[in-house]
Amino acid sequence: MAVLLRTTTSATTATSGSSSSATALLATTFRRGGRRLLLLPATRGSAPRRAALLTARASAEPLEVCAKASLTVPDRLGDCPFTQRVLLTIEEKHLPFLKISPEGKVPIVKLEEQWVADSDVITQAIEEKYPEPSLATPPEKASVKDPNDGTEQALLSELTSFDSYLKDNGPFINGETISAADLSLAPKLYHMEIALGHYKNWSVPDSLSHVKKYMKTIFSMDSFVKTIALQEDVIAGWRPKVMG
Repeated sequence: MAVLLRTTTSATTATSGSSSSATALLATTFRRGGRRLLLLPATRGSAPRRAALLTARASAEPLEVCAKASLTVPDRLGDCPFTQRVLLTIEEKHLPFLKISPEGKVPIVKLEEQWVADSDVITQAIEEKYPEPSLATPPEKASVKDPNDGTEQALLSELTSFDSYLKDNGPFINGETISAADLSLAPKLYHMEIALGHYKNWSVPDSLSHVKKYMKTIFSMDSFVKTIALQEDVIAGWRPKVMG
């Protein structure tokens, strides 16, 4: 199956929580215009398995994806964590990308002739249509809460709870297997690390070793590296939120 990756020139903003909230960095993203870009096909897995997957998907209708591009460097992805969540899902499903050049909101995927802009709906639909390899997360493990009272203490409390959870259940949210919950959380943690580090001189405490290891592991995955936003884009994207 071919995934047609589009970049957008639209300017939309999604926000959550107080404008002065450090912890809002977990939930808020800025989406701005971009340029066209090219991502190479995913090629993980054994040759026979790869060939079987690509052969099976070649007969399907192309999946069209609109994605934000970098504001600072040509031919790179932009800083939208929801777009990265969708692209991570596609990468982990071993779906190849093709280059095209479009306009529209991001992230948005064409499903059953309808353009869908909700990353929850998009990733669930991809999971249902392409169940292998599975990214399903058991319901009891699927909820990873963002702090909502806008304080550093709330953020530390949530990360501490997550650290304890990973200690007993890790290395991923669903144990040994990466799942959709990880692909949803990881881009937010990346934004948290870059934006809070730059604007607040804050980082995850060394005492939360399981969270730090979790972040390091996911941030080094091939799929994450291929879909990661440049640090300068994350910093620029957060500047209006932080600086006013």
